[in-house]
Amino acid sequence: MDIENEICPVISQGKMMGRRHFLKSLVVAGITGLIGSYPIFIERYLVQINRYRIPVPRLPHQFQGLTIVHLTDLHYGFLVPLFFLEGVIRKANSLKKDLIVCTGDYVQGRGSVEGIDRIWPVLSELKAPMGVYSVLGNHDHWADFSRSAYWLQRSGQNLRHRIHYFEREGKRLWIAGCGDLWEDHRSVEEILKDVPPEDYRIVLAHNPDTADTDFSQRIDLMICGHTHGGQVNIPFYGSPVLPVKNKNYSFGLKESRRGQPVFISKGIGWAVYPVRFNCFPEIAVLELTNSV
Repeated sequence: MDIENEICPVISQGKMMGRRHFLKSLVVAGITGLIGSYPIFIERYLVQINRYRIPVPRLPHQFQGLTIVHLTDLHYGFLVPLFFLEGVIRKANSLKKDLIVCTGDYVQGRGSVEGIDRIWPVLSELKAPMGVYSVLGNHDHWADFSRSAYWLQRSGQNLRHRIHYFEREGKRLWIAGCGDLWEDHRSVEEILKDVPPEDYRIVLAHNPDTADTDFSQRIDLMICGHTHGGQVNIPFYGSPVLPVKNKNYSFGLKESRRGQPVFISKGIGWAVYPVRFNCFPEIAVLELTNSV
């Protein structure tokens, strides 16, 4: 036994060194694989509930604390399975809110009629006390506009090129829906022409560049998607890819070139590349306040 104890370390040293090298290589490979797969297979499914307090000085006190759940850019399709999105819808329904707004790109890819017919019954399950209001994005047009428009209307959520108001104690808050800037743009001027100038206005638009188009109407808050927050957010640098002209429109509360507030959600799915890094998908919960 003593001999074995003395000999074994000498005889097995090469094996031990080989084993250690193998285990070290295995750990390094595992870490490398984890780092490499994290943006594709992990972060993209870690949906955050992000709450934003949005200061809007013109908000009537009757609507103080109005809470809006915002969903956008679900991109049902490759790497964004239906069961995952069903969970997102259930979570949105469980949150305390007054209304839900959706700002487009519910499917991924072109010619995806089957995808449209699968995701919209799920979207139709959204419920809120003051209703659910939705517009379309560029991918909904690319997949099949007529089918997307059919489901938008059938769901009872259609706000595309429409306006709707809520009234409390004689004060009105209007919500309006723009078409997609790339595929279905209609002037904000035209959409808001019947809204009294003194009333508060929220505008839904898929693409935040809509805020910089030519119009003179006042917008108290525009709610958008489209950018996905850039999907990759590099510390001290930002997002290398943003599919907008105005590169200030990444995510969160921004200010348009005419000084109007624009909120942009990071959304749920992907479009340009199938990764998320330091840019978690989100369900945004907006609480409106008339105090700064």
